[in-house]
Amino acid sequence: MTRCRRTASLPHPNFRAYWASRLSGTVAITAMALIVGWQVYGLARATMGIREAAFLLGMIGAAQFVPLFLLTPVVGLVADSVDRRCIVRVTTLVMLLTAGTLGVLTATHTLTLPALFTAAVVFGIVRAFSGPAYSALAPNLVPRESLPTAIAVSSIAWQVGSIAGPSLGGLLFAVHPDFAYGVVVSLLSVALVAMFLIGPVPQPPSQPDQHPLTRIAQGFAYVRHNRLVLATITLDLFAVLLAGSTALLPVFARDILHVGPQGLGILAASMGAGATVTALFFSVRPMKTNVGVKMLIAVMVFGAAILVFGLSRNLWLSAAALAVAGCGDMVSVYVRQSLIQLHTPDAMRGRVSAVSQLTISASNELGEAESGLLASLLGPVGAVMFGGIGAIVVTILWVRLFPELRLAKTFDQPDIALTKTPAGVAQS
Repeated sequence: MTRCRRTASLPHPNFRAYWASRLSGTVAITAMALIVGWQVYGLARATMGIREAAFLLGMIGAAQFVPLFLLTPVVGLVADSVDRRCIVRVTTLVMLLTAGTLGVLTATHTLTLPALFTAAVVFGIVRAFSGPAYSALAPNLVPRESLPTAIAVSSIAWQVGSIAGPSLGGLLFAVHPDFAYGVVVSLLSVALVAMFLIGPVPQPPSQPDQHPLTRIAQGFAYVRHNRLVLATITLDLFAVLLAGSTALLPVFARDILHVGPQGLGILAASMGAGATVTALFFSVRPMKTNVGVKMLIAVMVFGAAILVFGLSRNLWLSAAALAVAGCGDMVSVYVRQSLIQLHTPDAMRGRVSAVSQLTISASNELGEAESGLLASLLGPVGAVMFGGIGAIVVTILWVRLFPELRLAKTFDQPDIALTKTPAGVAQS
C-alpha cells in the first residue's frame, strides 16, 4: 500500500490541476480541430471536386506545421528559461481568443477559407510554445518514482480528450455550429483557470555562462547521441507521417462512408478510445520488460489497422480498425515519452521536448499535408492504403537500423541508450 501511494501521481494537488487543465484543453482543441476540418472541407467542396478539396484539407496541417518548424529551436530554450506555467497560461488564452473569433465569424456567416487558414497558423505558433512547456512541466509536479505512472495518467487525459473532443465537436456542430464554438470557448476557460491553480514549481537552474545558440544545439545533440531515444522518436515520426489518416476523416465520412458529421465524430473518437484503454492499462500496470520489441510490434499493428481502415466501407469496421490503431499508437507514445522524461535532465527537458514535439508535429500536421497531397494523386482510399503499408515497411527497416530498440528490455538502460555523450550534456 505504501508503495502504491509513493508511485501515485493524482494525490499531488499541482498534478491534479495540471491533469484537469490538460483534459479540458484537449477536449476543446480536438473538438475545434474537427470543426475546422469539417468547415474547410465543406467550403472547399462548394466549388471543388473531392480530390481538390481533400488536398486543401491537408494544407491545414501544413499551415500549422510551418510556424512550429521555424520556432522549434527557440521554444525549447524558452521552456527551459521561463516559468513553464506562464507559457501555458498565455498560449491557452491565445487559443481561447482564436476560438472565440472563429465562433463569431461562424455565427455571422462571414467565415472564409483564409480565416480558417489564419487560425491554423495561430494554432501552430501556440502549440510550438505550449507543447514543450506542458511536457517539461509534468515531471516537476511529481516525485521521480511517480513519473511513469504520471506519464500514463497524463496520457489518459490526452486520450480521453481525444475521444470526447471529436465526438462532442461532431455532435454539437450537427446541433448548431454556434453552440459548438461556445462549448469550446468554455472548456478552454476551464483549462486556463486550472493552470492558474498550479502552485510554484522548481525551475531549471539558469545558465548565464552559455550562449543561447549553444544551449539550443545541446537539445538536438542530446537526442542525436541518445540512440534509443532517437530510434523511438524517428520510428514514430515516419510511421505516423505515412499512416496518419485523421486529416482525411471528413473525406471518408462525407464521400466514402456517407455517415455525415455524427459518423465523423465516431470515427474521430475511435482512435482515441483505443489509446485510452491502453493508457488506462499502463496506469495500473506500467510497462517494465521488452519495451523495444513491444513498441516495434505496436507500430506494425498500427500500420495494419490503418490498411484495414482504408479498405473498409462499413462505419463500424472502420471505427474498430481506428481503435486498434489507437492502441498501437499509445504504446509508441508511452515508450517514447517514458524514455524522454526518464533519461533527460530537468534543465534540458524543454529543449528535448521541443525536438520531440517537432517530430510529433511533422508526423501529424505534415502528415496531414502528405495525406492531402497523396489523396489528390491516388484518391483518399489509395492514400490511406499506401500509408498503412509504408508504416509496416518503416518498422522493418528500423529493426535493422536501430538494434538498440529491439534489444531494449527496460526503460533504464544507459549502456544501450547512450552510446555517446555530446560535450556539455549531462547524463540523467
